[in-house]
Amino acid sequence: MDNIEIARLLSETADLMEIAQEDAFRIRSYRNAASVIEGYGESLQAIAKDPSRKLTDIGGIGKGIAGAIEEILARGTFARREEMLERYPPTALEMLRIQGLGPKSIRALWDHFRVSTLEELERLCREQKIRELPRMGAKLEEKILRGIQLYRQSAGRFLLNFAASAAEELSTHLAAVDGVRRVTPAGSLRRGKETVGDLDLLVTGEGAEAALEAFVKHPRVHDVLGHGVNKASARFGLEGLQVDVRAVPEASFGAALQYFTGSKEHNVQLRQRAQRMGLTLNEYGLFRVSDESLVAAAAEEEIYAALGLAWIPPELRENQGEIEMAEKSGFPALIEPGDVRGDLHMHTRESDGRATLEEMAEAAMALGYEYIAVTDHSKALAMANGLDERRAVDFARQVRAFNAEQRGIRVFSGLECDILRDGRMDLSEDALAELDFVIASVHSHMNIETAEMTARLMRAMESPSVKALGHPTGRVLLHREAYSYDFDTIAKEAARRGVWMEINASPERLDLHAALLRRAKALGVKFTISTDAHHLKHLVNMRYGVTMARRGGLGAADVMNTRGAQEFAGSIRRS
Repeated sequence: MDNIEIARLLSETADLMEIAQEDAFRIRSYRNAASVIEGYGESLQAIAKDPSRKLTDIGGIGKGIAGAIEEILARGTFARREEMLERYPPTALEMLRIQGLGPKSIRALWDHFRVSTLEELERLCREQKIRELPRMGAKLEEKILRGIQLYRQSAGRFLLNFAASAAEELSTHLAAVDGVRRVTPAGSLRRGKETVGDLDLLVTGEGAEAALEAFVKHPRVHDVLGHGVNKASARFGLEGLQVDVRAVPEASFGAALQYFTGSKEHNVQLRQRAQRMGLTLNEYGLFRVSDESLVAAAAEEEIYAALGLAWIPPELRENQGEIEMAEKSGFPALIEPGDVRGDLHMHTRESDGRATLEEMAEAAMALGYEYIAVTDHSKALAMANGLDERRAVDFARQVRAFNAEQRGIRVFSGLECDILRDGRMDLSEDALAELDFVIASVHSHMNIETAEMTARLMRAMESPSVKALGHPTGRVLLHREAYSYDFDTIAKEAARRGVWMEINASPERLDLHAALLRRAKALGVKFTISTDAHHLKHLVNMRYGVTMARRGGLGAADVMNTRGAQEFAGSIRRS
């Protein structure tokens, strides 16, 4: 039982308690504890086993929560959760994932209709029963139906960071088997897709077959779906991610890696190209049709070269014109994680972050950054303790004092300022002018009409202080669709005004996605890649933002925070 799973159980219990309208303080204590545990650097299981240590020594973990954690570690659940699940069905948690439904709505639906499945909820909406309840109407019914459709489309999908974490854990486990030469992720994880349906791992070496046995015996692997000489499939973790581990001969590793990386559409185009050249391509290699002789198999580069193509980075293999580019001129260098010199979106304890300015700066410096921008929320996000004009200006003074001490990293004073419904900024221009770096973001009124949202963003960019648009579509993966606006109009205006578009590296967002990045780049937009970190541990999510940039075909020159500190400071200085 790892920290993430413990945090999930506590968070879900808080959700159930909120549906039951229990004491707000107790609900908040569960949520705070879940947040602390999720970002805690040490294993709670290890701490609980150490007689010299106490869980209550961790900030945010009181005696009651510590008891719940010990119970979770002992038997996988705890009494409070079981008690709540006796009052409400487990599907109540599923309903919370439906956009448009909150705890109060779910309670009302349960009290009046005893809704226990999504199918029943969908039927009530289609029969127009929901609008009979107080403060619910036809628009909510339509929103719930859209939310159910989105949820079903995303069912069985997992966030990129979850899949990456599973791959790292299993790869370490399999690499320890005697005779294993390498363990390599393939599939949609290697391509950097925003969400992953399953996980493919390729194993080579004399110990590959033994690695399959080690895989099915891993303590977090269950529901073995198949186990043969060359392949084993099973579910991983409580979430049930399907993992396929394949034993691959070293001689055909390149062909297998290419084949199992995909995408399906990309591979179809490659096979058709091979056929036109008198060749056949499969997971074992590239062969001549005439005599079945092997042309290439050991390395991907050899296969692409034999097909008359430059090697195509995995992130671009989506049948979006990459084969034509590989045939004509190859690819300009894509951005690499090491190109990023600073992180421009993060939150501290001044709003809803978990660390101080000093702690964030030290953690960023440990990652090799030259600079950061601290961008706490503005006052419209009252639930996030957003900053008003006075607090924003005071915080800018703190940042200047920090920089005066020359701690080895430059900090830019910033703000993630809410764009109000009418497009005005949440803070006055006088206050914003005191800051180095202002991100303008939408956090409310996301369901307004396309024309109104477009006008809202256009007006926001009129602010002379705005340097970037934060998470520019507002999507939350597997939970909330993007809000609607005329993207090309906004991108053109952003390019004209020198307002950058953020690639939000939070695995829950990964916003912007590849297709929009390509469109925005073509329209002259520059970008930033930032983590939107609320914990110290979130700073490492930069790699996911870089992956999105690579999927969009961006190079280092397209991303503003690849500049050194002095050049970047010049780029945000008011003219």
